[in-house]
Amino acid sequence: MWILKYRPSSLNDFVDQKEAIEKFKNWYNNWKPKSKAALLYGKPGTGKTCFVEAFAKDNNLELVQMNASDFRTEKAIEKVFGSAANVKSIFKKSKIFLIDEIDGLAGKEDVGGVKAIIDIIKSSQYPIVLTANDIYDPKLKQLREFCLEIEFKPLKFWDVKKKLKEICNKENISFEEKIIEEIAKKNEGDLRASINDLEIIACGKNKIIEDDLKILSERDREMEIFNALNILFKTTSLTGARTSFINVDLDTDTLFLWIYENIPNEYEKPEEINKAYEYLAKADLFRARIVFRNYWKLMRYMNDLMTIGVSLAKKEVYKKFTKFSFPSVLRKLSLTKKEREKELVKLKELSEKLNCSTQKIRKEYLPYLKFL
Repeated sequence: MWILKYRPSSLNDFVDQKEAIEKFKNWYNNWKPKSKAALLYGKPGTGKTCFVEAFAKDNNLELVQMNASDFRTEKAIEKVFGSAANVKSIFKKSKIFLIDEIDGLAGKEDVGGVKAIIDIIKSSQYPIVLTANDIYDPKLKQLREFCLEIEFKPLKFWDVKKKLKEICNKENISFEEKIIEEIAKKNEGDLRASINDLEIIACGKNKIIEDDLKILSERDREMEIFNALNILFKTTSLTGARTSFINVDLDTDTLFLWIYENIPNEYEKPEEINKAYEYLAKADLFRARIVFRNYWKLMRYMNDLMTIGVSLAKKEVYKKFTKFSFPSVLRKLSLTKKEREKELVKLKELSEKLNCSTQKIRKEYLPYLKFL
């Protein structure tokens, strides 16, 4: 993966963030045992984690690293970090600790984890660095009192563009200037996402052109539905649920299938799953009336049942990452598309010879013809 191949191994390779780097260096050089931790925050892809890794390498430090979402309880965090924060390195190096994605500890069940981290900061003999995308969750308020906050701002358009062109040159890929600009503009300062996009469209090619951006458009459409599902299932607001799919370019029937497929992926309690499917069933009844009676005024009721109804079926918001699934019905239709097209051609031929509809042939004649 290019994101790993071109990951900065030294601060000399780092893109932008001069203000944040200077602030961090000043904190590190003046750090004393039991001092405040450094909290690096900013949008994804701004270089928070790889900066700490590069800093540790440049300064010959042993880096002890963990992701907060993997060790959510007080006992787990103390087991990994508690003693290590006060024990000398076996490599006879100075140490620095990195706890990634601290905002992953924002749920009720993670209060003990936040407390454990505060206790380690207060007693540690080595510098501790935390990273977060969003530090303004009220549940992190107490933790922030023990941290020096350092913002990693979205990278400048020109810096991202320069890095993308540099990668293309190293990979011997010729490119149109506009395609590099579109990728840099689209990702709004997220270098990681920009490099991933470039690799996707350049895979197996020695030249990329503007038309290749269509690949990203298809992927973005899928990301839109994932974001919309996340809003639908996580919100407690009626307006939030009703407008969750407002920016998704899919028809209502397809959205219905996405919701239907992912209810059991999000909800865990049987009564919540049952209630959500009851609302979907009612929405489907309205859909039938709309189709057969042409009552399009009923569409608003169908939409409210499949969004607000499903969203309010939960008793409380699940503080977890949910891997949403592509609708199995659509997947099966996609796999059998060629077979169905061939069948339709044959049905049309029989329709002309037998002088009846393809629907009648499929239902009344085809089952018998298959035995011949």
